[in-house]
Amino acid sequence: MTTPNNGDTVTIDYVLKRGDGEIIGNTEEVGPQQVQLGAGQIFPAIEEALTGMSVGDSKTVEIASDNAFGPRREELVIDIPRANLPPEPAPQPGMALNAQAPNGQPMTLYILEVGEEAVKADGNHPLAGEDVTFDLTLREIQQAA
Repeated sequence: MTTPNNGDTVTIDYVLKRGDGEIIGNTEEVGPQQVQLGAGQIFPAIEEALTGMSVGDSKTVEIASDNAFGPRREELVIDIPRANLPPEPAPQPGMALNAQAPNGQPMTLYILEVGEEAVKADGNHPLAGEDVTFDLTLREIQQAA
């Protein structure tokens, strides 16, 4: 049986769950995903699991928060004066804002609260600080040339 190696492109199905088992994403919604192993496109723990699998195999991979979306950082929760936001659309809790980090990198902020003078926004990934589990199924291997 063939197993994938670095440089190979694999097609996978997955179910992504929070640490408590709640399903928060899967390929039923977005279709099978193609990933090139060794290209840094997915978490290292998933790459490692895939390199030992054959087509049709399934595996569950648990990833601690520090190795998934990172720890939750309270310094990324900030207040933004409403005067600094465009008037439309009106800010709402859960809305995503595109911003620029101090180092110039683009980042996404999620509005937590809307006040009269400011909004509280969170620059953490929505899954920061959470352990996650991926149920993987290897569908196809395209060996590197």
